Formats: sequence, C-alpha cells, structure tokens
Amino acid sequence: MTDTGNTEATPAAPTGALPFQDRINTITTQEPWGWLAAGWRDMRTAPGLSIGYGVLFVASAYAVTIGLYQLDLIYMIWPMAAGFLLIAPVFCVAFYEISRRLENGLELNFSALAKAWCGDAKCVLGAGLALVFFMIMWIRVAALIYAINFPYTGLSIEEMTVKTFFTTDGLTFLAVGSILGAVLAFLAFLVSAVSLQAMLAQNIGFLGGVIISVLAVTRNFAPMMLWAAIIVVVTAAGVAFAFIGLAITMPLIGHASWHAYRSVVRDPSED
Repeated sequence: MTDTGNTEATPAAPTGALPFQDRINTITTQEPWGWLAAGWRDMRTAPGLSIGYGVLFVASAYAVTIGLYQLDLIYMIWPMAAGFLLIAPVFCVAFYEISRRLENGLELNFSALAKAWCGDAKCVLGAGLALVFFMIMWIRVAALIYAINFPYTGLSIEEMTVKTFFTTDGLTFLAVGSILGAVLAFLAFLVSAVSLQAMLAQNIGFLGGVIISVLAVTRNFAPMMLWAAIIVVVTAAGVAFAFIGLAITMPLIGHASWHAYRSVVRDPSED
C-alpha cells in the first residue's frame, strides 16, 4: 500500500456473501487529508503532464460556457458546471495513470496516458455512459425546475442571480435543485469513487469496479463522505476562479483519488 502519510488502514472482515468485500480496508476520517497531500506530491513530480492535461478542462469549460451563451441557454451554465462533477471521474483516468506510473517507477509521457484510455476501453466507456446518464438526469431536472419557477422568462446572468437569491421562486428553485442534485451526486459518487481506479489497476471489468466502489463507500461512509465534500469544495474553487483554477484543482483531485483507491482497496497481490 502506498504511504499517504496516514495511519495504516486495517483490513476489513473476511470474505462474505458479496464479491470483493475482502479487498476493502477500514479507514478513518483523517486519511482524506493525506490523499490530498499525496496528490499534491504527484502533481509536483509531473507538473507538465498534470497541468497540461488540466488545461484541457479549462478549455472545455470555456467552450461549453460560450456555446450555451450563444444558444441563449444562460440559465444552464451553472447546472452544467455542477453536472461536470458527475462525469469528472472518467476524465481523470489520465491522472490515475500518472500516479500509478509514479508509484511503480514507470515511464511518463502522453503516449503512456493514451494507453490508459485504450487498455480497457470497454470498461472506461461503460463507466462513462453510466456517469453521463446521471448528468443527463441532472440537466433535465435542472431545466424542469427552472421552467416551473421561472415560466415564460428569459433571464440574463444578472437577472438570474437576483431572482435566484432574492425571490421566493428563486429560493425554491435553489433548494429543490440542491436537494435533487445532491441525491444524483451521491449515487454517481457511490459507483465512481474508486471504480475506474480499480478497473485500471486490477483489470476486473466494469461491474467489478462498481461493486468495489459501492463497498468502499458504504464500508467507510464517514471518511468517504468527507472525501466527497473535499472534492466538491476544491473543484468549486477551481470553477470560481473563472474556470482557470481547474488546471490545478482537477489534477490535484485526480491524483488524490488514485491514493484514495490505494488506501481503501487492497490489491490481491499485496496479500
């Protein structure tokens, strides 16, 4: 197990009815902070690849924002920004591979990162489609709630901000959207917290990765919920800096998520 500067994780109970449950470690709420520290070390070790790939997130965010503005769908900018969190794990595969290669002393280059996507393309595609489903559901819900609370109204960004925070309809829109969004985000996190990392490292397929992720979250609910909150705060900070901060925050979270997997899930080769 990699050293993330935290107390050694303890193995879970022996194998039971569910597959893979013997691979799940029990962790504490102190460990997510160690994952962040380890992610920062990885980013500093390979800054060119990490930040270079992170810049693609910035470019994508600006492309989507400009596109929505041109289509007069300004009200969808923030829901799309929030929905990005649902599908981000798929785009972080490159960061997982960088950390994996640093851990094993393997060569680092863009060609190696491309192989991470192609090595088990079916699993990555399956995970991507599952997360896209959650994002589509979120976008549809956000559009419906907007239409209910602001019927027949075309709002500018300034008007949208005022009506959202200083009117009854706006506060209803915000509250209902936040609750439903949180439910979808939890479900997406449940199936993706460590699933892609497990697929990459253990070659266990899409279903195996999802089962491991669900077990990892439910067995370590408090630490993993803390980790989910950290992901939201760090990513939101990147968005708040006009999306430019994503060039730093996405690599940081991506690398740290690899160390989250290594802390929570035990590889059979380590037994």
